Amino acid sequence: MMGSAGEPPQNLSTPLLTPSGDGDDDGDKLPLPTSSPGPTADSAAHGASSQLESVLTDGSVPLGRRVWLGSVIEMRLLVRLAAPAVLVYMLNYVMSMATQIFSGHLGTLELAAASLGNTGIQVFAYGLMLGMGSAVETLCGQAYGAHKYDMLGVYLQRSTILLMATGVPLAVIYAFSRPILILLGESPEIANAASVFVYGLIPQIFAYAANFPIQKFLQAQSIMAPSAYISAATVAVHVVLSWVAVYKLGLGLLGASLVLSLSWWIIVVAQFIYIVKNDRCRLTWTGLSWRAFSGLPDFLKLSAASAVMLCLETWYFQIIVLIAGLLENPELALDSLSVCMTISGWVFMISVGFNAAASVRVSNELGAGNPKSAAFSVTVVTTLSFIISVVLAVIVMCVRDYIGYIFTEGEEVARAVSDLTPFLAVTFILNGIQPVLSGVAVGCGWQAFVAYVNVGCYYIVGVPLGCLLGFYFNLGAKGIWGGMMGGTIMQTIILIWVTFRTDWNKEVEVAQKRLNKWEDKKQPLLASD
Repeated sequence: MMGSAGEPPQNLSTPLLTPSGDGDDDGDKLPLPTSSPGPTADSAAHGASSQLESVLTDGSVPLGRRVWLGSVIEMRLLVRLAAPAVLVYMLNYVMSMATQIFSGHLGTLELAAASLGNTGIQVFAYGLMLGMGSAVETLCGQAYGAHKYDMLGVYLQRSTILLMATGVPLAVIYAFSRPILILLGESPEIANAASVFVYGLIPQIFAYAANFPIQKFLQAQSIMAPSAYISAATVAVHVVLSWVAVYKLGLGLLGASLVLSLSWWIIVVAQFIYIVKNDRCRLTWTGLSWRAFSGLPDFLKLSAASAVMLCLETWYFQIIVLIAGLLENPELALDSLSVCMTISGWVFMISVGFNAAASVRVSNELGAGNPKSAAFSVTVVTTLSFIISVVLAVIVMCVRDYIGYIFTEGEEVARAVSDLTPFLAVTFILNGIQPVLSGVAVGCGWQAFVAYVNVGCYYIVGVPLGCLLGFYFNLGAKGIWGGMMGGTIMQTIILIWVTFRTDWNKEVEVAQKRLNKWEDKKQPLLASD
């Protein structure tokens, strides 16, 4: 049980799936708040959630039938959440990839510059902002489940204020990207070109600062489809504008990156208009509020813990590529690893979608006072994600001798990719479990605890083990990847154990205390009618 964002779960005495055999423990469940009913458009989701808890606590129904009925209800909720989330993250991935492709057609130097800007500097800001935005995921999800709808808009504004403030020092780093890249060992020519690309990404920082809180605000209400539609339309606009900027106007790298920033702002503005104008958000967005400026220190603690948790995960596998560059045959190692990491990145978007779905489901159920539904949701989403990842792992193993030729015509690289495919398959399976459990952690507010686990497993165990196998035992890229997978396996086992042993009744109590602590009775500055 998490007493705060930085404390590990305690009272680990209740199994993960605890559908009561006799229904006598209903008294342990906290009563639902008696505030106003939720938005009409989402009443079905609230009804399904209440129905799930009723099914799981009905002692008159055999256990097997309860599990079956509960699974049907939960699957409907998960598909509604996960599918649009997967689409959103994949489309955002495509948008950055399209910018890189347009830049690459300008020349090899421009491709290197765009790749360095996208996968180096931009990923740092993306991970930091997305991680900090996860605090909104915890609080908005629990507040929505508890029917404290007006607090969602306050949390959205608090997070946006903090992320905009964080964007200022990031913008300074972007502005000094050229000397920083040279200091890191890049050639002056590449550093100069990359810095031009990065200058155009400065507006994107502040688009991230607005986008991620908005995205999590909508996700907490199970409003996922509009973001998917907006992202799909923006990708089409982005491709056209990039073609005009790069080829017709001749704006080069700066034009390509400025268009990418513009596209992110289009997404932000469109989502905000949806929030303000759509009736589904009429109870959760009540206008600008002075309450957004209260409780910022506590909010910052949870946001920082979220950022550290996600950044440690995001940077971990990037380190594989950096270390591979130090091997005896770095070109072959980097080529083969880049192919595998690109495939892994695409598949990882599925896991990220399930991560978002798990976070929303768990936080909603905890806020609503439904401990059995929260535990059951964890079981179902983890099982579903695991099955999908195993199927994908089997498929990639069946085509291991051919996937390398999608990216290159070189037989040596294709063979190296084939040799690494078993590691890729295991990574698929791990990514089918670990990100989902991280989503559960976000839903519960365990970010700081998971951050400590990540430091120990990734950087104290995984990286040194990878270096030991890769260099000392001369196993090359396979050794580096294998050692770092060892850290991921350790982290996954710890998260499984902690999640399985969590007392979900206590987690409900913590969610209620957290919401009561951060709720403020002051009136909004600009309240809508």
